Amino acid sequence: MNDVAIIGVGIHPFGRFGPKSATQMGAEAVRAACADAGVDWSDIQFAFGGSAEVDIPDTVTALLGMTGIPFMDVYNGCATAATSLELTADAIRYGKYDLGVAVGFDKHLPGAFTADPEHYGAPSWYGEIGQFLTTKFFGIKINRYMHDHGISAATLAKVANKNFRNGEFNPNAFRRKPISEADILSSRMLNYPLTQYMFCSPDEGAAAVVLCRADQAHRYTSHPVYLRAQALRTRRYGAYEVHSTWAAVEEDVASTVYASRAAYEAAGIGPEDVDVVQLQDTDAGAEVIHMAENGFCADGEQEKLVAEGATEIGGRLPVNTDGGLIANGEPVGASGLRQVHELVLQLRGQAGVRQVPGTPRVGYAQLYGAPGTAAVSILST
Repeated sequence: MNDVAIIGVGIHPFGRFGPKSATQMGAEAVRAACADAGVDWSDIQFAFGGSAEVDIPDTVTALLGMTGIPFMDVYNGCATAATSLELTADAIRYGKYDLGVAVGFDKHLPGAFTADPEHYGAPSWYGEIGQFLTTKFFGIKINRYMHDHGISAATLAKVANKNFRNGEFNPNAFRRKPISEADILSSRMLNYPLTQYMFCSPDEGAAAVVLCRADQAHRYTSHPVYLRAQALRTRRYGAYEVHSTWAAVEEDVASTVYASRAAYEAAGIGPEDVDVVQLQDTDAGAEVIHMAENGFCADGEQEKLVAEGATEIGGRLPVNTDGGLIANGEPVGASGLRQVHELVLQLRGQAGVRQVPGTPRVGYAQLYGAPGTAAVSILST
């Protein structure tokens, strides 16, 4: 259904920016998206904004202009940005508005996310036993997956190395220095089998998109990108998730699997139709797992695909062409809209040295966050 179009994207670089507030970054991202769409903030009819750290994201209107529009605040873990995107699209799709903005922004301290009841609603002992400190959780998860499906530590290093190399050519990335596979493998072990350079870092940044009714898109741009599908799913009993790691693991009940299947069905396509992919790579192991969970390969095939370069920018399945979370870091509220920003540039043919050859037509973005929420967005020209 060509009923919602993305006509503008904007981003504030990811990294560390001293006293600059997340709200200021969000305002800059919205201004950039509006400029890209050729509209003024005063033209925007409504917005959804997402943040983990900012209690009331709609305060960004104080910097953009107090036009009195409806501005709805969203928080949904690492799926925050995809949730704000879906809600913005649905409000247009169902005829309530014609032109809106989805924005996400955050400013996190260095270090792993922990069991914080104020943010996550989990008791502190989850973290103490290793089930809700993010580095521990993802280390345990990929360790089991490697055992079950024959994935090597060398493959994890190749994934991280690819993303650092892609990040070198992304002016908005936090980490822009390539790191060799050997240095990745020999870096400090954080949570076995994941070393320091196999993880992303919580950081700061913002991203925004402007959406409109598809039949109005060519008023604003000659290269609209259509939002074909969005799907959000939570964990099911038996999946390997934070609150049920004691349960028997069944790969096909993972939340990402269900979000992926729902999005493919809504878009009327399959994984074989996707040209460029953005996957949640909280760590290198997460990218490996998500390749299979999103239908791009079978469990265990990642070892061969990564070795042969299939996920490189010039490969048959380019993954995380902007460096992903490993190079960009993760400000939770902005992360998914950063993915959309990259996909829009790729589908427009505007990604510069990161451009996927052959004019990609279908882009795919996936988010995953503890305690087991996954979101998928499919875009096309």
